[in-house]
Amino acid sequence: MKKLVFGEPEALTPSRFCEDFSYEETPVSFDVSAISFKRIRSGVLLEYKAAPDTRFFGCGLQFWSFDQTGKKLTMRCNADPLTPSGDTHAPVPFFVTNKGYGIYLDTARYVEFHFGAQKPGESFPHDEGNTVKLSTDELYAARMADGNTYVSIFVPNTDGVEAYIIEGDTILDIVSQYNMMAGGGPQVPEWALGVLYRCNGRYSDEQILNVARYMREKELPCDIIGVEPGWQTHAYACTYVWDPERFPDPAGFVKRLRDMDYHVNLWEHAYVYPACPVYDALRPYSGDYTTFRGLVPDFALPEARKIFADFQKNLTSIGVDGFKADECDGSDNTGGWSFPNHACFPSGLDGEQYHNLLGVLYAKTMHQALDFKPTLSEIRAMGALAAPYPFVLYSDLYDHRAFVRALVNSGFSGLLWSPELRGVQSRKELLRRLQTVVFSVQCLINAWNCPTVPWLDFDCVDEVRELLALRHALIPEIKAAFDRYRDTGVPPVRALVAEYTDDPETYGIDDEYLFCGDLLVAPIIGDESDTREVYLPAGTWTDFYTGEPVPAGRFSVTTERIPVYRRG
Repeated sequence: MKKLVFGEPEALTPSRFCEDFSYEETPVSFDVSAISFKRIRSGVLLEYKAAPDTRFFGCGLQFWSFDQTGKKLTMRCNADPLTPSGDTHAPVPFFVTNKGYGIYLDTARYVEFHFGAQKPGESFPHDEGNTVKLSTDELYAARMADGNTYVSIFVPNTDGVEAYIIEGDTILDIVSQYNMMAGGGPQVPEWALGVLYRCNGRYSDEQILNVARYMREKELPCDIIGVEPGWQTHAYACTYVWDPERFPDPAGFVKRLRDMDYHVNLWEHAYVYPACPVYDALRPYSGDYTTFRGLVPDFALPEARKIFADFQKNLTSIGVDGFKADECDGSDNTGGWSFPNHACFPSGLDGEQYHNLLGVLYAKTMHQALDFKPTLSEIRAMGALAAPYPFVLYSDLYDHRAFVRALVNSGFSGLLWSPELRGVQSRKELLRRLQTVVFSVQCLINAWNCPTVPWLDFDCVDEVRELLALRHALIPEIKAAFDRYRDTGVPPVRALVAEYTDDPETYGIDDEYLFCGDLLVAPIIGDESDTREVYLPAGTWTDFYTGEPVPAGRFSVTTERIPVYRRG
């Protein structure tokens, strides 16, 4: 690994807030002299010419693209992205290649990556004749002309940037080193790897307790009960104070859940309503704009983190041991809410930087509120060097195909992602989505806007019970995978190309993934077919359910189960 310094980098970067950030300087074979650097009026530009057959992956939690070759991606934190522009809940300025190297840019700016920029003066293949092109594939084929593969990296609003060149035999080697730069994965307890059920947002304490009793009476495995916004006196922005009508006895409510062997997870977001008891204390440590009419605390400051985290201990002290940290991403797609890019924060950050840092800094604050105990919570935004935080990303998007692609992409960037189950239109859709959830890092059923448990209308409680029991059976393997993540940086979910980097067949596979140690998962998406094509890379494979050998290569499978294969 090699650190490169270009120009005059900013002081407030992701590594500045990463407690265990470290790296070992070693020689690299990448020709660093080939990277050009120049200041331009709006920022700085790095460029180099890559081999024509280089393939690029990563750049955070991408929903709409996988192989990033030829694409332009902007690392901008933005909820519910609708196009493959780079916008995402978790932008990470880190990419990996099939050529034995990856590059991390230590900045919170909206970095623009162009993986295939073109320049004049290169040798281009000439079109034969004047063939009329009508398809987008034909029209856009020229964007990746042979011999003209430039990687262009633009970092706005700065005079410099630090870059880290990371090398390895496979993409997994590179990703693991990146994760260990941050300190490795989080410490996660077994109970947090079970089933998390989030109740309807308007439920009172008794309604939530009824759901908890239902789960036990029907012998549906469930380990954590999630409580949505209605627990507070005011949400959007938040008071973090229990509503006395719906929850007259918070401590007693939590105790009753704990007595039924549940853990308790509370929804909140970071924006502080004027009626919050610590509003005045936080005001000097907050930005100059509000969100949802609430203060935006500057969690880059230890003082803000301490005030906020200490007040949250009113909740953790009665037995709450997890949180859903919502809306820390902002959105241009759902109403344009959040603070502007020109906002100023007392730490010296501006709004652009804080958009990309807020998720990680909020996770840092809530981990402090939990006294750094092992847990696994949820969060709506993350960013660079996030591996050590026990927080799983989620989204208000609900496209099953995009959710699976995001799951596959998450492992490139030190992120955890849950393709949660919410409302559905059919029995088949419910079971297909739940199958994917069972084989992900967090088994999350989010019924926040469901009037009752999602499967009651579809007469499939037995099938749901079987899938949730399967999740419980997988916990030892998932726990071992998290321990490996903590110790070596190997993520629990990996794209096939991460481990089979020399196999070009894997370069476009964004709907299969390696899970835990040696499971290959191939979800079936949608409710119209029980058939899909599966690709197993070279090696020895067996069917997860039967133990029967399965030959490597491509084949079609028809099943009501989720196709899973064990390696070795």
